Amino acid sequence: MQTNFLTSRLRDVAEMIHKSDYTVAITGAGISAESGIPPFRGENGLWSKYDPIVLELNYFYQNPVEAWEVIREIFYDFFGKAKPNAAHYSLTHLQESGFLQEIVTQNIDNLHHASGGSNIIEFHGSSVKLICTKCGEIYDKDKVNLDELPPRCDKDQAVLKPDFIFFGEGIPQEAYQKSIEAFNKAKLVIIIGTTGEVAPASSLPYIAKKNGAKIIEINTESTSFTNSITDIFLKGKAGDVLPEIEKLITGKL
Repeated sequence: MQTNFLTSRLRDVAEMIHKSDYTVAITGAGISAESGIPPFRGENGLWSKYDPIVLELNYFYQNPVEAWEVIREIFYDFFGKAKPNAAHYSLTHLQESGFLQEIVTQNIDNLHHASGGSNIIEFHGSSVKLICTKCGEIYDKDKVNLDELPPRCDKDQAVLKPDFIFFGEGIPQEAYQKSIEAFNKAKLVIIIGTTGEVAPASSLPYIAKKNGAKIIEINTESTSFTNSITDIFLKGKAGDVLPEIEKLITGKL
């Protein structure tokens, strides 16, 4: 951790988290990038290497084998090897210590769960579950044979689909409602690794701000949040910044 991060601003953030009655974190692709998972957008994003049409709902239904070949490669052969990083574990520790009440994540990689986190709202769903496109039965990915594509439901032989949001689908109602409730209750919001480009998740911190919440932002670059609602911007990798905040809160620094 570079010494320039050990400033009064960092200590202010630790104090804000320590004093907050209800803190919510929202995480995006940036936190997972530190685990080796590239973002979808941008110069080196996945969509510069793969055609995003594979996650377009109509294409998936019409071309399940072709879509699943790419989906398996990206989300199960590649993403499946990723492990939580220091940022995920720091958020889990803050939860365990009672300083963080909920995590809303736009990521579908399950890394918050893998780090032992709780009260996690997966806004866009999760890749570790598959859903039957006909009857809605949910399957654990580890219990589905992905050597034979497309995978099919045991009950009705319909095609299984990853249980995350495709282009053309809406946000799951339960996840959306729980997220709205969390940000309405929040006294403090920590934005981590998300640039605010993807709606409707991008609107959530604004709900909290409107209700008087303070906003802390941890990102490697400034975002649409930085000059609009952010109170304290900590520029850097979440895997560097969050452990330092954790140490300050717990008195270990």
